[in-house]
Amino acid sequence: MQGLKLAEIPREKRISKKEFLERYVKPQKPVVIEHLIEDWPAYEKWNLDFIKEMAGDKTVPLFDDRPISSKFKFNEPHTRMKMADYIDLLKKGPTSYRIFLYHILKEVPALQKDFSFPDIGLRIIKQVPMLFFGGENSKVFMHYDIDFANILHFHFHGKKRCILFPPNQTKYLYKVPHALITREDIDFMEPDYEKFPALRKAEGYITELKHGETLYMPEGYWHQMTYLTAGFSMSLRAAPRHLGHFSKALYNLFFMRHFDNAMRKWKGQKWIDYKNAQAIKLTDKKNNSNS
Repeated sequence: MQGLKLAEIPREKRISKKEFLERYVKPQKPVVIEHLIEDWPAYEKWNLDFIKEMAGDKTVPLFDDRPISSKFKFNEPHTRMKMADYIDLLKKGPTSYRIFLYHILKEVPALQKDFSFPDIGLRIIKQVPMLFFGGENSKVFMHYDIDFANILHFHFHGKKRCILFPPNQTKYLYKVPHALITREDIDFMEPDYEKFPALRKAEGYITELKHGETLYMPEGYWHQMTYLTAGFSMSLRAAPRHLGHFSKALYNLFFMRHFDNAMRKWKGQKWIDYKNAQAIKLTDKKNNSNS
């Protein structure tokens, strides 16, 4: 079956602040910068064994790839375990368990000495960043970030595949209403065009990130990550530059997620099922009327 239209994300060995802003930030195009963080201590030090040594005693929140259900609130973890046990699990082989948005650098302040904020032209929010971990073959659902941030995403230990779509492709992606995700049953490597015909029109990007590489994701970009090996990543964020995206971020933060949690509590699984059905109905209706 024919795959999606996915162009390789451009790559730069190194890039100046001026070139980065002109080529990628202003036109809102993604890029991989291969050698941006070679001066970070983290570039040499950070791997799974080092994290286990530094944070093995911390209890961490874990997520797997089960479908979203009314049993869990927005971004509520599925289980918890000690970081040392989790890293042992990662090293044994494939697992669906991931760590999502974990403040390990707050819990282990010594790790904060291992990175610095790049002088790349973005007004990076000077807060302690969160880390993301995943086992071999684990996936993150296709989603966009609630705050519409410009993101610098740094990968460590192994490889991960990243699929991106610009915001103008949302109309083809079967976005779930009152949520930040697409339909969870879409396989973006082998899409089912009979079930999701609008995907034929979608045009996105793809890359494989290796240790020490940086992915720039412009604001509002959809992204789906697959850990090809066990590994982890860190993101730094810059506020949205476009007023429309800033207002959408405020809506998501102060209304949408609270409304969705309230509806899950009230309607239960019926609310989840309704939203998934609406994702297909609304997307196909919009694309049929445009064809």
